[in-house]
Amino acid sequence: MPRIMAESFAKEYLRADEVIGSELVISRFGFATGFVKGNIIDSCISIRVAKLFVDEKPGLGLGRVASSFLSLCKEQLQPPFMTEQNQQDHQLVRPLPVIFHDGRLVKRPTPPTALLIILWMPIGIVLAAVRILVGIMLPMWAKPYLSKMLGGKVIVKGKPPPPASSGNSGVLFVCTHRTLMDPVVLSTVLRRKIPAVTYSLSRLSEILSPIPTVRLTRIRDVDAEQIKRELAKGDLVVCPEGTTCREPFLLRFSALFAELTDQIVPVAMNYRVGFFHATTARGCKALDPVFFFMNPRPVYEVTFLSQLPAEATCSSGKSPHDVANYVQRILAATLGI
Repeated sequence: MPRIMAESFAKEYLRADEVIGSELVISRFGFATGFVKGNIIDSCISIRVAKLFVDEKPGLGLGRVASSFLSLCKEQLQPPFMTEQNQQDHQLVRPLPVIFHDGRLVKRPTPPTALLIILWMPIGIVLAAVRILVGIMLPMWAKPYLSKMLGGKVIVKGKPPPPASSGNSGVLFVCTHRTLMDPVVLSTVLRRKIPAVTYSLSRLSEILSPIPTVRLTRIRDVDAEQIKRELAKGDLVVCPEGTTCREPFLLRFSALFAELTDQIVPVAMNYRVGFFHATTARGCKALDPVFFFMNPRPVYEVTFLSQLPAEATCSSGKSPHDVANYVQRILAATLGI
């Protein structure tokens, strides 16, 4: 693997001091060509390893049988490396935990799987377009029925609270943030349009959104006043993680929501898909719903938890951070993560 592709990962997570690998050919315009320098890559790497260890040989080498740099090492280990005896003898450094949060593919792209995905893509694009158009045009009460006809499924657990009565402050639904679709699915389940506060939603997603969105500024005082105004009008949805996360853990919750109301209803959101993830760390966020709806049978799970009792909110003297951490713990326990 070219050094430039592995160096930052090896140094940050594997705690490497030096990284030696093949070098890419760079054009005179400063672009990587994709070609690798040197005719015999393995011998080039061996020469560079020998230059790094001039005075003495490396103590231990791990590599394939064909790796010529292993001959420079005092001791050689070939697969399998991680036997209990190896770990005891060499005290191998345990790497830091790594979270992979990129890429659209749900399954490993083996040749049969890759072929199936390629054949499905044209159908999936048309299906996604139909689902999105139907979602925009239909009223909230009709969407659950049409979603079943178009292959989707929503599983609801728990009992949602009734709509806020006139003159009373609305309920704040605190959701996990698995995809951009979370507030939309919540509104579909409740059969009414509930505004959602957002941080970095794309303009295209705002235009296509079938529910009202309230863009926040990340300025704490300004955002607090905005959320209070929306709660005075009725119910509101907030995702305190701040960004989507598809991995089996929750990102740290912002505590701002806990300061603004005592009527907090936690909602655990999760989804299951077959081909494409609905969220990714990079790329165009506006495509997230498109990829979600391209799946043959997307499934969403919505679990309503009980409204927080007064003694679990800031009105009982608890700090906003304690309330936010408590909500995060019960949501994680509900999802089993």
